[in-house]
Amino acid sequence: MTEIEFNERGEKMLAHIADTIDASGEDMDCEMVGSGVLELEFDNGSKMVINRQGAMQEIWVAAKSGGFHFRWQEDAWRDTRSGDELLATLTRLIAEQSGVSIALK
Repeated sequence: MTEIEFNERGEKMLAHIADTIDASGEDMDCEMVGSGVLELEFDNGSKMVINRQGAMQEIWVAAKSGGFHFRWQEDAWRDTRSGDELLATLTRLIAEQSGVSIALK
């Protein structure tokens, strides 16, 4: 994938995540804090950061439970270790970290 394609796919995914969380009505802060960086802050004071890593062409997630790297494979953002899809993983991580259930699709 070219750098332009990666940036377009990555930005589209970050915007989709932010829009879905904002539309959920759940009480959490979700904001873009830089180019390609989305920060979630939960009621319990914990944070999660989701960002594009251009050099690696990956989306990285920093959560309380650890760090995760996702690369575009098989028409989806997939964890480089487990193969799990990004949105399913985020749904699980958000629930674990905040106690809030948001179905990201």
